[in-house]
Amino acid sequence: MSLFGPIDRWLAPPPESQRVAWLGKHEYAHRGVHDAHMVENSLAAFGEAIHRGLGIECDVQKSRDGRAMVFHDWGLGRLTACDGPVVHRDAAALEAIVLRGSSDCLVTLDRVLEQVAGRVPLLIEIKSKRERNPAPLCLAVYRALEGYRGSHAVMSFDSRVPKWFAVHSPHTVRGLVVTEDDTRGVWGWMRRHLALWHARPDFLAYDVRDLPSRFAAAQRARGLPLLTWTVRSAALRARATSHADAPIAEGAGLA
Repeated sequence: MSLFGPIDRWLAPPPESQRVAWLGKHEYAHRGVHDAHMVENSLAAFGEAIHRGLGIECDVQKSRDGRAMVFHDWGLGRLTACDGPVVHRDAAALEAIVLRGSSDCLVTLDRVLEQVAGRVPLLIEIKSKRERNPAPLCLAVYRALEGYRGSHAVMSFDSRVPKWFAVHSPHTVRGLVVTEDDTRGVWGWMRRHLALWHARPDFLAYDVRDLPSRFAAAQRARGLPLLTWTVRSAALRARATSHADAPIAEGAGLA
């Protein structure tokens, strides 16, 4: 048993199994099914995932006027002909920006929810920076999700995000995204536990490159579903199958 096992159970108790059972029953298309013809985090990419019966993972960040926009990068330059941070433009202006090599434009989370309409499960990664208060974006996501009945969960690298939902929307399934990166020693082990205790997540979304992981295995064993990202090859898919409950995959990593 982990030295921190009793503290984990006290500060970050596992969720009720029936509340999170759906998480491990699906494969998730990372930013939708995207390739040379379909741009990531676009309605076309999400439509293809729905067509294949895949769950969807998407990214959201805040517009200047407080809407949840579906877009990964902080800046517009990689995926559009525009420059500058997403947060410097209002939602209406962002919705008019065309994604490179596509007829799709940036969309709000509300629009994606309308498209998905409960047909497949949805994982919403809330983007965050240490120097920013994540609460306004959490609130924007919460408002977009009001009344949505399809299977969905929020998640973030930032432990403040699942913590916010634990306090303000405890019925929302919430996850902590984890990468061990260069923090595999004692300090890294402690940092992961501190994040876990603060976040109080219902599940973990773990970097597949770090699996197998003692920390991840310990949390999975006590009832937290373990998803893993980003599965991009057959070899990584085999690793995900061996050590996690479900893959968040793209390209050659998709079934």
